[in-house]
Amino acid sequence: MKDKFKQSVQDIVEDITANYLTEELFLAKDTVTLPDRSAIINVLKELRTIMFPGYFGTDRLDCTLAPYFIGQKLASVFDSLSIQIERALSYTNDCKCQEITDRAETITVEFLQQLSKIQKILLTDIQAAYDGDPAAGSKEQIIFSYPGLYAIFVYRIAHELYTRKVPFIPRIMTEYAHSRTGIDINAGATIGKYFFIDHGTGVVIGETTIIGDNVKLFQGVTIGALSTRGGQALAGVKRHPTIEDNVTIYSGASILGGKTVIGHDCVIGGSAFITKSVDPHTKVSIKNPELCLSGDGFDA
Repeated sequence: MKDKFKQSVQDIVEDITANYLTEELFLAKDTVTLPDRSAIINVLKELRTIMFPGYFGTDRLDCTLAPYFIGQKLASVFDSLSIQIERALSYTNDCKCQEITDRAETITVEFLQQLSKIQKILLTDIQAAYDGDPAAGSKEQIIFSYPGLYAIFVYRIAHELYTRKVPFIPRIMTEYAHSRTGIDINAGATIGKYFFIDHGTGVVIGETTIIGDNVKLFQGVTIGALSTRGGQALAGVKRHPTIEDNVTIYSGASILGGKTVIGHDCVIGGSAFITKSVDPHTKVSIKNPELCLSGDGFDA
């Protein structure tokens, strides 16, 4: 078997090398480098310790130590994140210059200035989870263990970078959360306060989705586009629904289309398939199928 491999390896090498030479995606650019995914994940971990001190590390804070802890963490995040943003901007512009370095540092500072606001919104998300889930033993338990909160945390971080037109990094962040939780929230979505995802697995929220305050989703909910056949021609077009305030959407429901609006105070039942707007204060459900109670037609 090894002899057969030795005989064919040169041909394999030549074929793959030819692919490298004919497709620019495969070969590194001379002056710029893609962002480092592991560094971006580490930034998320550092930011989580700032958002939730004492939960995901060995640090135990009091009022005296808090300023030093925050200052140290901010300095670490600034150094790492500004480098990754510079790489992302440089790669997209196919150059590396002082202007891009300055822009990356400015974006990083602007982002860090939003952390207090993000933290306050996350506290409303924790409250929504506690109020909405009788199984939640405590808010601490939600912070420690709820995948929905983690996906929302990452989304809220990534969204601030998305709105500043940082390439690559917001998607790397949300796809990392997707891989860990099974919840796929595009960084471009706009989501209000008191947002709760219960159970969470299989939830999808598209890029141009708008979600108001006090919205609750269950597992398997899709807030998506009617069609993406237009490809890149649809970039920037609103193709995902608007969900107004105080809406509950139960498991397996699909709500599709950029013109679809779910009015405030609606309840959407499980497995509903919606492509048209729904008036406020409406309850939507699919017709229940008849149940076979006799056991006829089923094998033991």
